[in-house]
Amino acid sequence: MSYHVDNAVIMAAGTSSRFAPLSYEKPKALIEVKGEILIERQLRQLQEAGICQVLLVVGYQKEQFAYLKKKFDVILIENNDYLFRNNHASIYAVKNYLKNTYICSADNYFTENPFEREVSDAYYAAVYADGETNEWCMEEDSDGNISQITIGGKNAWYMLGHAFWNEKFSRKFIEILEKVYRLPETSGLLWESIYASHLDELKLKIRKYPKDFIFEFDTLDELRTFDSSYIHDTRSNLLKTAARELQCQEADITRIQALKSSDNAAEGFSFWAGKMQYVYSYKTQTIRRI
Repeated sequence: MSYHVDNAVIMAAGTSSRFAPLSYEKPKALIEVKGEILIERQLRQLQEAGICQVLLVVGYQKEQFAYLKKKFDVILIENNDYLFRNNHASIYAVKNYLKNTYICSADNYFTENPFEREVSDAYYAAVYADGETNEWCMEEDSDGNISQITIGGKNAWYMLGHAFWNEKFSRKFIEILEKVYRLPETSGLLWESIYASHLDELKLKIRKYPKDFIFEFDTLDELRTFDSSYIHDTRSNLLKTAARELQCQEADITRIQALKSSDNAAEGFSFWAGKMQYVYSYKTQTIRRI
């Protein structure tokens, strides 16, 4: 059996705090990677596959995505809960649109187009980890359905990239999501966590992709490994200022980690410049050595 794809959802509502400070200055989906805006590359790939209806779920700095409505004819959907709930809130925001639907993250980079108009089965994309990994690893049963998900594993296929939900999966997932959405214990869960708790009811295959097909950049250091132009030019005014004040090069600034307050608000970031560690405060716009 094959499914005719109805539409695609791209989740772009989150703050991407681990990508500080670039994500403090603009949404991660709007950074340039190897000469292309990250989300624009994915939108072009969807359109090339004949996927005309794309729902872009926005929240953090939503106004910066407005131009995509005209440029790519996307439908902008606001996720008003993005600060208080994880990515399941973006799924909830588009629940009335879900049919045979691609579920995508705005920060994925595909070296080749993974999308197609006809899909043989519902799936989650995966790549293989040789050795130990901290990613979400999957096992499959004799029918090829995902039967177990563990955080961390060894020599295993792990979740990375997009998913495809057929209409049956969409209906069942929304039924489950509506029952748990307002529960306090649900607020921090990924949609994948909710799915993992209902593997007996929600059936997905593993779509296996080769190494170096799907990329996700959680930190500036990871992006620099993929796009070396960021080593000497971070495109970040904050990091350029830090480099001037410390009289170093942007390339010397590494190991950046976001800092948050007790209420999960962004406070700044720590980083290394050479052999010294520093903290940059968003509130005071100052740098201090640790």
